[in-house]
Parts: sequence; structure tokens; C-alpha cells
Amino acid sequence: MNADMSKRLLLVAACALVDTDGRVLLSQRPPGKQMAGLWEFPGGKVEPGETPEETVVRELAEELGIETKTACLAPLTFASHSYEDFNLLMPLFVCRRFWGIPQPQEGQQLKWVRPTKMRDYPMPPADEPLIPFLIDLL
Repeated sequence: MNADMSKRLLLVAACALVDTDGRVLLSQRPPGKQMAGLWEFPGGKVEPGETPEETVVRELAEELGIETKTACLAPLTFASHSYEDFNLLMPLFVCRRFWGIPQPQEGQQLKWVRPTKMRDYPMPPADEPLIPFLIDLL
């Protein structure tokens, strides 16, 4: 049996929130969380009975205090990454239509970043390969 086959699969949904200037919102993982200090796309674990789109809508409200609808989310790509103790599968959605101004709700730092500058921000290994898709899109 392959060692990776014993790892659990973690389904996480993430969002590239895009402002009118074509910048994408990055969120810095707060102290005390796994991979603290790294910059990532907002999102979170898909809960039982939830679609990835519903997860993104819920997480944007919880993490950033903003509202959007599943119809405002466009699937862009996904990440598949094997961490030490789990395999991550993460669809990435693009959202250009939302209501409210993103505000940190969980003590995290937020920054609007042009996709071409994202490599200046240390990111989790699963997030980094998503950058070229955003550069091509925006």
C-alpha cells in the first residue's frame, strides 16, 4: 500500500476575490493556526452537506464580513497537494461581485495584491501553483 493512501482527503474551497482594479484579496493566517503567517486565498473546509460554492459564501461572510451568492462564483481551477498528514483538494473560485467591504473577522491581515506580485507573499504549497491561472485571467 502506498503511504499516501492512508492519508485522509481534506476538501477545502477557496476564493480569489477580485476588486475593480483587478487585484485579488489575500489573507494572512493568524498566529496559532497551522501555517501561521502564510498568505492564502480566503476559504475553508467544506462541511458535510455543503457544496464548495456554499462553503465559499459561508466562509467569506465568516472571515471577511461580506456577502455574495453562489451564482457570483466562477470555477477557475483547483489545487491538489499532499501534506504530511492529509491530501488537500481545493477548488478555487473567482468572485468579482460581492457586497460589503472585506474586514478581518478572525484577527488576520488582509491585502489586495496584483496576481503578478503574489509571489512576493509566502503562501502555503497548495496555493502557489494557482497564481499563474490568476495572472492569465487578470
